Amino acid sequence: MAYLIAANWKMNKTVAESIDYIKTFKELVRDLKDVDIMIAPSFTALSSVSSLISDTNINLGAQNMFYAEKGAYTGEISPVMLKELNVKYVILGHSERRHIFGEKDELINKKVHAAIEFGLRPILCVGETLEERELGKTKSVVERQIRSGIAGLEKEVSSIDIAYEPVWAIGTGVNATVEQAQEVHQFIRNLIHDISKGNDKGTRILYGGSVNEKNASELIKAKDVEGFLVGTASLDPKKFYEIILKSMEV
Repeated sequence: MAYLIAANWKMNKTVAESIDYIKTFKELVRDLKDVDIMIAPSFTALSSVSSLISDTNINLGAQNMFYAEKGAYTGEISPVMLKELNVKYVILGHSERRHIFGEKDELINKKVHAAIEFGLRPILCVGETLEERELGKTKSVVERQIRSGIAGLEKEVSSIDIAYEPVWAIGTGVNATVEQAQEVHQFIRNLIHDISKGNDKGTRILYGGSVNEKNASELIKAKDVEGFLVGTASLDPKKFYEIILKSMEV
């Protein structure tokens, strides 16, 4: 299965800035094959970006969604609304959603269920804080987040991608070593293999945590790193393109 290189723009770029980016970026990647490229812009730019990439090799992603189809949920976005815009991927359980907005495992699980139900491919984010790592709790935290996140979806695991994002490395300029990344990615692979009873061949395990054009070629060498979830470095189309190229060197 092709590696997935995903851009999470977070709360950056106006609609006009998003359009300018896509016009540049789609020309850079137009001839790339054997790699899945995804961009998750802000909700306000989804429609414009969707139109611009409709005939390209770029997939559209969303940064979050609610689990209900419609209703009195002020400020939320439903899976039906995302599908209408040809969104393929949705990032769920990102550490910023967990720590800034207080999202709990139970809510994230409902969102993952809804994404699967409506034909979206979830990217379930998991990862430990610096305090949890220093206390030796990395694997127990990641296991809890994964088991909770995919509970009731054991037969659907191949329809879900997982992003390991050590919270201590996100936006800090500090990234995990290849060895640290591989240790956790291997643990995740073994865990989902057991949970799904071997039905995890379609699941890619991405690394996210200060990935940039300088460290991507090293991180991708880890056996169980099967793509990236890129934040800050994805805001520059040329840097994101370089990351994609380096991920294809293996």
